[in-house]
Amino acid sequence: MKVLISDNLSPIGVKILQDAGLEVDVKTGLTPEELKAVIPAYDGLVIRSASKVTEEIIEAGEKLKVVGRAGIGLDNVNIPAASKKGIIVMNAPDGNATTAAEHAIAMMMALTRNIPQATASMKQGKWEKKKFGGREVTGKTVGIVGIGRIGSIFAERAQGLKMKVIAFDPHMPKELVDKLGVELVSLDELCRRADFISVHVPLTKETKHLVSTEQFKLMKKECLFIDCARGGVVDEEALYEALKAGQIRGAGLDVFEVEPTTTENCKLLALDNFICTPHLGASTAEAQENVAVAIAEQVADYLLRGTVTNAVNVPSVSADVLSQVGPYISLAEMLGSFHMQIAKGGVEEVVIEFCGDLAEMVTSPITVAFLKGLFTPILKDAVNYVNAPIIAQERGIRVVEAKTSKSDDFLNLINIRVKTTEGENILAGTVFGKNEPRLVRLNGFRLEALPAGPMLFVENNDIPGVIGLLGTTLGVDGVNISRMTVGEQREGGHNVNVILLNTDRPLSKELLDKVRALENIRQAMVLELPELVGA
Repeated sequence: MKVLISDNLSPIGVKILQDAGLEVDVKTGLTPEELKAVIPAYDGLVIRSASKVTEEIIEAGEKLKVVGRAGIGLDNVNIPAASKKGIIVMNAPDGNATTAAEHAIAMMMALTRNIPQATASMKQGKWEKKKFGGREVTGKTVGIVGIGRIGSIFAERAQGLKMKVIAFDPHMPKELVDKLGVELVSLDELCRRADFISVHVPLTKETKHLVSTEQFKLMKKECLFIDCARGGVVDEEALYEALKAGQIRGAGLDVFEVEPTTTENCKLLALDNFICTPHLGASTAEAQENVAVAIAEQVADYLLRGTVTNAVNVPSVSADVLSQVGPYISLAEMLGSFHMQIAKGGVEEVVIEFCGDLAEMVTSPITVAFLKGLFTPILKDAVNYVNAPIIAQERGIRVVEAKTSKSDDFLNLINIRVKTTEGENILAGTVFGKNEPRLVRLNGFRLEALPAGPMLFVENNDIPGVIGLLGTTLGVDGVNISRMTVGEQREGGHNVNVILLNTDRPLSKELLDKVRALENIRQAMVLELPELVGA
């Protein structure tokens, strides 16, 4: 079997693949056309961030069985297209956590001691000792936005520097954060109290421009801001204005909304109180070796032995089990993603009840798929079918499975109760035919919705004309509705509806605001769920 490595990979990864008996070609710097031309000859493809594995590339990969990403991010891989062709997509999510956290610490120290500016000054022949006086970090308060794996490592390093650590993370249980010796606070409180702020969250719908004008207004004038996580979490225009106006003292970024980043597309580079690096968070010899070893071993294991590890689009189960419960695996992932996007508070407990014939089947992959779906909206590519249960355990989430042969309304049914710090939601789903997943219960609402792709979730008063007005509003903006489901329940003496709309694309923020402003609309939100493979 042949494997193509199309991006720079540590030599140890190449050696592992060759020692396993695979034929390996290293061809970096290929254009999309060149990659498309050569990919038909290969069974496996190993990439980093440079190669774009588009639908065209996937279609051209006649023999392609696996795509392995040496690292976390999979924005450069068309996962739905790969899934439709039965191509496994793997990543190596744990190889660079320490490196990423240490880079943020380095950025913090360089920023507080003006090291880049002082270096540039000296190289110009100057000796400006008074100009570049800095501040100690000892005794200062650092605020961490996102206290997951990388954020936790950053917290440990900061505590080693004798700093007080506070954190904002709506998805982490307070008890777990307390064990780290970290105080959990709101984002506004973090902005008001912190001397340093470091971002450690992925870019999601929830975190896009999470730190913007209002947050910078709350920060201390001496605050230093750092983002070594993902571009787009901070609003760069708002950061520019805050730095220029002296609302905060300085900032350092390793990641940007547009990369590669130049003076032509980023005004921040012109500011003296701004320092930066070109996305170096994972760029250490140790990290690159870690991810190269991990992905090489994973790709070799799959091609030679059929063992699936760290796959983001298929669970590690036998073909027999997959043929039995495959549609329910897809359904569970959709329901997990659905819940996380509508819920408030951090998840504390998940109870999954398998009803009907499902009770006699192997159901653990379904539970894992639900957990993967649950964490994907907040962790993106850092979660997969292998580590989802581990993440649940690390976050102190209790996961319970129950089985009953009874299923009153459907041949098979998955009942899911999710308890959070602010309440609970009950979801139920089933599969019609061979591959028609349906959400059939949402708390007190009975419905029959396809929980896939871009959706609009609306709760409204049951008043004539609401649905028509909603459809007109979307239509005027060019949004097509492919499916609509309405559920109804009695509340406080009057009827309340939930409307779930499958749309051809996610609604823009501006259009969502228009929907929310419509009369008798109680709430509305955009959902982005896994696509239905084979649809």
